Amino acid sequence: MNAPIIDPLQGDFPEVIEEYLEHGIMKCIAFNRRGTLLAAGCSDGSCVVWDFETRGIAKVLKDKDLIAAITSVCWSKYGHCILVSAADKSLTLWDVVKGEKIARTTIQQMPLQARLHPGSSTPSICLACPFSSAPLIVDLRTSISTVLPVSLSDTGIGYGNVNGNGNGNGALSSRNKFSDGSPAFSPTAACFNKRGDLVYVGNFKGEILIVDHNSMKIRAFVPIAGSGVIKNISFSRNGQYLLTNSNDRTIRIYENLLPVKGGLQALDELSKQLVEQDEIEKLKGVGSRCLALFREFQDSVTRVHWKAPCFSGDGEWVVGGSANKGEHKMYIWDRAGHLVKILEGPKEALIDLAWHPIHPIVVSVSLTGLVYIWAKDYTENWSAFAPDFKELEENEEYVEREDEFDLVPETEKVKDSDINEDEEIDIVTVEKDSVFSDSDMSQDEIRFLSADPCADVVEQQDRHVVRISKQRDDSRSVSPFSEEAGQNGHLTNNESSPLEDDMGETHPKRKRKPSEKVVEFDADFDEKSISKNKAPGNA
Repeated sequence: MNAPIIDPLQGDFPEVIEEYLEHGIMKCIAFNRRGTLLAAGCSDGSCVVWDFETRGIAKVLKDKDLIAAITSVCWSKYGHCILVSAADKSLTLWDVVKGEKIARTTIQQMPLQARLHPGSSTPSICLACPFSSAPLIVDLRTSISTVLPVSLSDTGIGYGNVNGNGNGNGALSSRNKFSDGSPAFSPTAACFNKRGDLVYVGNFKGEILIVDHNSMKIRAFVPIAGSGVIKNISFSRNGQYLLTNSNDRTIRIYENLLPVKGGLQALDELSKQLVEQDEIEKLKGVGSRCLALFREFQDSVTRVHWKAPCFSGDGEWVVGGSANKGEHKMYIWDRAGHLVKILEGPKEALIDLAWHPIHPIVVSVSLTGLVYIWAKDYTENWSAFAPDFKELEENEEYVEREDEFDLVPETEKVKDSDINEDEEIDIVTVEKDSVFSDSDMSQDEIRFLSADPCADVVEQQDRHVVRISKQRDDSRSVSPFSEEAGQNGHLTNNESSPLEDDMGETHPKRKRKPSEKVVEFDADFDEKSISKNKAPGNA
């Protein structure tokens, strides 16, 4: 949609379900950096890559040894690799273009989430958040895992290394209990900052720890009001805001006071300024200068728990899904804290969602494995082309002027063009967009993939067309128009809904509602068939 014909007063957030995608049972999703490709992890262990422009499948990544459900997917910075975590405790790094497995390792606990290091062009380091242990820094090439501290009492432990098979010096086994005697781990959320030099950990005590993952030292901590367990933590695309989702049913937004570049050096300077305080007060003082509470979001009426909250691509909006079973509902707030939209979908639980990096589009995953695409319901403003353009509410008969379509002789000659027609035009080189390009980009991004053709499968509406055609052949010949309509699949089965047809099929489908013409045609044809069958009996 061209910008001039869009009403600028409309909010840039989605409003309606535009379409939905189906391929097996999808569990989690992630956009690439430009939003041109969408990766989805499936329950059968495969990872399907959708071309989001054409809404077709561009690549399917499948390992014959992996049959467990995918728990998370993550793109590398330039889109060349995808990291997949699975319920069988494995982490797999894929080459997207070649469709080949680069590396695979196994950790001791099932990873709920895994994220690649954002600052590396050839990623081999990732951050994994297991189900019942502390977050890990994992080297995918050497299968060495390092445990991150998750509490201030852990400053003296958590430095040990273990290999991918879980054998080592016992660092992980010692993590079955906290230093203060707490018996068990709850899932701990963690994420890299924009440059990847720091890790922000949200623990079960309601604290945000800022950790240097190279030295495994806690550099600062920020206590959260309410002390609820932090379930999700993530940065905005520009790295200026941090989002947390706590067990107290509140989404909090913090402003990142550290510079995007050189955050580790800034922490060193802050630590030098507070050298006279004891260690805990010093870490707390540094934390107060790193993060500042900006906004809090919650539903004070229903007190709903939140699922997969995240920022919009420009950081101006915040979306959170309802964790209630049996409803597919998302809440959208602006950064000022106002609730601007509630999106309600089918009666299916929401398990994951993602906001498009550039466009006002939200993609959500339902419990049944369907991916819904929520887009804006645009109101076109065609008067932007000409001030005297008149928009009509309904069709009107146009009365032409008497001389409106008379031939008018040429009044002036066409001006000569100053363009050099002999100059060669480069149609191959793609210029980098300064808006989306980083100064540290060392290699080209992958924005699109060549689509692999898939064989056509006869669906239920096609069989319905064949049945109608055969019934017509018994009474009269079929017209060429009817044959062409049946071959193109314009006739559909109106008794079946998109959500009820062939839920177990693995081929991609994009559903369309049958037109009113098709409904009228089927009803009229059934009446004629009944009357024709009754005629011989009456005679």
